[in-house]
Amino acid sequence: MDGSDISHTSIVWWTFVFKPRVSICSICICVILDGEPMTKILGLSGYYHDSAACLIIDGSIIAACQEERFSRIKHDSSFPSSAIDAVLSIGKISLDEIDAVVFYDKPFLTFERLTETFLYEAPFGFGGFSKIMPLWMKDKLFLKSKLLKCLAKFDSEFPAEKLFFSEHHFSHAASAFYPSPFTDALVLTLDGVGEWACGSIAIGSGNKLEIVKEMRFPHSLGLLYSAFTYYTGFKVNSGEYKVMGLAPYGTPIFSDIILDNLINLNEDGSFSLNLEYFNFTRGLTMVNDKFAALFGEPIRTDENFPVTQFHMDIAASVQHVVETVLVKMATYLRHEYGLPNLCLAGGVALNCVANGVLSKLQLFDNIWVQPAAGDAGGSIGAGLGYLHSELNMPRTINKEDSMQGSLLGTSYSDKSIEDCLKEFGVTYTKLNQNSKYQSVSSIIKDGNVVGWFQDRMEFGPRALGARSILADPRRSDMQKKLNLKIKFRESFRPFAPCILEDEEKNYFESVNANPYMLFVSRLKRKYHIDVKPDENKKIGFDKLSVVRSAFPAITHVDYSARVQIVKKKTNPSLHKLLAEFFKKTNCPMLVNTSFNVRGQPIVESPKDALECFLGTEMDYLVLGDFLIAKNDQPEHLAATPHLVFEPD
Repeated sequence: MDGSDISHTSIVWWTFVFKPRVSICSICICVILDGEPMTKILGLSGYYHDSAACLIIDGSIIAACQEERFSRIKHDSSFPSSAIDAVLSIGKISLDEIDAVVFYDKPFLTFERLTETFLYEAPFGFGGFSKIMPLWMKDKLFLKSKLLKCLAKFDSEFPAEKLFFSEHHFSHAASAFYPSPFTDALVLTLDGVGEWACGSIAIGSGNKLEIVKEMRFPHSLGLLYSAFTYYTGFKVNSGEYKVMGLAPYGTPIFSDIILDNLINLNEDGSFSLNLEYFNFTRGLTMVNDKFAALFGEPIRTDENFPVTQFHMDIAASVQHVVETVLVKMATYLRHEYGLPNLCLAGGVALNCVANGVLSKLQLFDNIWVQPAAGDAGGSIGAGLGYLHSELNMPRTINKEDSMQGSLLGTSYSDKSIEDCLKEFGVTYTKLNQNSKYQSVSSIIKDGNVVGWFQDRMEFGPRALGARSILADPRRSDMQKKLNLKIKFRESFRPFAPCILEDEEKNYFESVNANPYMLFVSRLKRKYHIDVKPDENKKIGFDKLSVVRSAFPAITHVDYSARVQIVKKKTNPSLHKLLAEFFKKTNCPMLVNTSFNVRGQPIVESPKDALECFLGTEMDYLVLGDFLIAKNDQPEHLAATPHLVFEPD
């Protein structure tokens, strides 16, 4: 059975027939010998969503950046010019010193899938075909030529023989395995679709990685979740985390309907989708009228329409189904292969609630998730996969992991920050290192919201304490304040805690400690507050008003939290701040949310941070060693402007 057969009603994991995962444009140009210069690889992702660039030198990740942070276009899919500039600058090298550029995807395979799918669906697929094909003919089909033209802007003599292409799921798998702390591991990749693959199993050992089984389009767990994202009125490839956040407000009463009608699930976790209910193979929407009729409500087409209990129950149901599929997959993998370590990659791996369910079952001794599990992380996997699998470079394994806390982006000197402050005309104070953490911890203790801009920017979708907004988790009004007055987003959205590494086990029922906010854990029972009977009867968003724990700002309605442990080694600045806050309050955690507002990427520069700070009701901003208080600003800067946001 090949990938063009999309009409079958049952599906199994295919045993993969080996073929090269990296296309070599000519004879391999890098030879690794003792005494030779360092091997420098530039990994790229782009043209779908979350374009990024990663610089790797002799197997070490030197820098990784997403294009959206510079362009200020969320999920920017364009050629990552600014990200390339940034990583080369951080590495202090130019493109002509790079030994190989590796793109994370093979566009011809995607073109093959699109063409075969449209032909199969003819004449129904013509509408989508007529809109998508011109874009492909112009940009993506001849991507090699386009990439070479773009790279020529950095090096006018950049040779074609230095350009390589990796398969999409191999890039994902490599991004998870090679930086992981494991010598041997299974790698499960699940996403919407990459070329033909929607799910894959790989085995990593030492410096070798091989995909052994895969599931193919259109049978995709990522597309199933995106279909419900679309149905509930949120933006596909962006709003899936809203569905995840909405789920605890509902009850999974539609799970059986999904399992009986939309997905044919096998015991090994493989499945097929019933395409009668979906539209993504033949049109430009995710679901059709039959899908809506199945659940008895129309598609929520406008985010201004209210989210009802129905949508909460739908979210809870699809979340429950995804967890059911993942548990079956993980159980099968553990039994079939016997390996104790599991790595996860692909967009589905960002579902931290499902990751928490897997973790709690303890099917595997250890689970490690690539913090940039989506397409941005493909730039890391493309580069590392080429280096280790094609060039056979030995792998150095870090017992923590090799992502350096995912703090792999740009940083700014005190001078450049102060120059920016003077240009804006803001009033500021420079703090010394002895008083900085004491002052800021006191400010947060007093109930203020602080923008925190320190050190190197994060890589991936989570703010991990370098470009963060911080607050006191003990305050019952803080979630509402952050959502409505600072983030300008839906009130139901939960917030994550960052906590000192040594304190996590005292507060949360965690199994896999994680510095990347990729596992949800329950707050321990001793920190719960007994809810009154009348409050316990509340449903939907009325649950938001119920104080149910000692840390209400980071406790979701089911007592869960997306925990980030903070390590002194990888994030010393945030660790110091947490330690000072702990001394003052006996609370070792803070609310940590991304430094941005709705519809915008996380801030990259001091200028971005100042604009965000001045455009919200944030109380203080800490830019490096500089403290800016909102109340100290000139009247024309302190006034909050009217902000309009794109759907996210």
